[in-house]
Amino acid sequence: MSTPSQAATPRPVAAIGPTARKALVRLVPLLALGYLLAYLDRVNVGLAKLQLQSDLHLSDAAYGLGAGLFFVSYIALEVPSNQIVTRVGARMWLARIMITWGVLTAAMTFVTEEWHFHLIRFLIGAAEAGFFPGVLYYLTLWFPTALRGRILSYFILGLPIASMIGNPFGGWIMSAFHHTAGLSGWQWLFIVEGALPVALGIVYLARLPDAPATAPWLTDDERSDLTSALTRDAPAGGHGAASFVQALRSGRVWLLGFMCFASLMTTYCLSFWLPTFIADAGVHDPRTVGLLAGVPHLFGALALLANAWHSDRHRERRRHIAVPLLVCAAALASTTLATGHLTLVIITFTVANMCLVAHYPVFWCLPGTFLSGPSAAAGFALVSSIGNVGGLLATYAVGWLRDLTGTAALSILTFAAVLVVSAVVAVRLPRSVNR
Repeated sequence: MSTPSQAATPRPVAAIGPTARKALVRLVPLLALGYLLAYLDRVNVGLAKLQLQSDLHLSDAAYGLGAGLFFVSYIALEVPSNQIVTRVGARMWLARIMITWGVLTAAMTFVTEEWHFHLIRFLIGAAEAGFFPGVLYYLTLWFPTALRGRILSYFILGLPIASMIGNPFGGWIMSAFHHTAGLSGWQWLFIVEGALPVALGIVYLARLPDAPATAPWLTDDERSDLTSALTRDAPAGGHGAASFVQALRSGRVWLLGFMCFASLMTTYCLSFWLPTFIADAGVHDPRTVGLLAGVPHLFGALALLANAWHSDRHRERRRHIAVPLLVCAAALASTTLATGHLTLVIITFTVANMCLVAHYPVFWCLPGTFLSGPSAAAGFALVSSIGNVGGLLATYAVGWLRDLTGTAALSILTFAAVLVVSAVVAVRLPRSVNR
């Protein structure tokens, strides 16, 4: 029989494994599906470009600006949105985000002018702002730090899956439904991709609890164990930011923001422009382009899961971020030698994407090691906002430089150099981020 002192001893993190698995099964698939749909919208703008650009008579720079305007409103509203989620709860706010961005995505069907394209992309960014950092904050309410690498890898798996299945699926829609009911293939693409998040938003309203305390599928003992583990896991006061303002003033948050900037700049370069690079190599059928563009993301999904598992197992974060970034930079630079050669385009982009995606779940464990509560919500949102400046820059810069020089090589080499700097920042982070 346990002594009173033994009975009062907190259970280790490993002991809440069954409870964590129950929460994972109930929550993470729904959240990952939301991220998949969010990223699907961004990825398939690049695929829609193959028809939309000629229908609307857009230059590469005008297309890049329209794709990039999404990030202007998204960046501006990330932090305010994530402050709202701490007040109204994840269920209501994440559902609102899903439904409004779905309606606006479907509205892309009615675009007939360049300014229509720019306006609706701007509004979609405003509607979607806060979803990704909101989910990251939400997961800190459910899972201790020692489990977060793997948990985040399951959530962020939506990114490569969206790219892997999104391009082939989108290419099929654009080919199969082109001119059906008088609409172009790209218009059908946006109709389908608008309906899906609206439906998922309704599911969020019905199925997402705001926190363990309100989860009807947890027993009282499970709820107590999980809450105790999360309380013990909270960052020590000397290492955290106690308020929203302090989170914004944290130098460590801004360093992570720069790293996110470097990564997202490269991510959106790959996502938005890979279909174009494949077309430049002589492939013009949207269905074939979509299938080929999905190859790098299949391998990216495997690399993401493996790196997150290895990082959690060895309780190490910094090298699991820096090494993939360095390899990605080398592979990305190599893509400039592959222009016009289909096999080389696929190989170099596959290696670059594998390494880039692999570091994401490990990277997003870092803010939760020194931030908690409202400051964590602000910190996640600020890091994401700074990072999405990279998305804005990438989508416009690549298009502008292609118009100016006829090649994207200069912008790609710049992105590779920034990744190297980001890797250096990662290895120089304090050891406490390995907590």
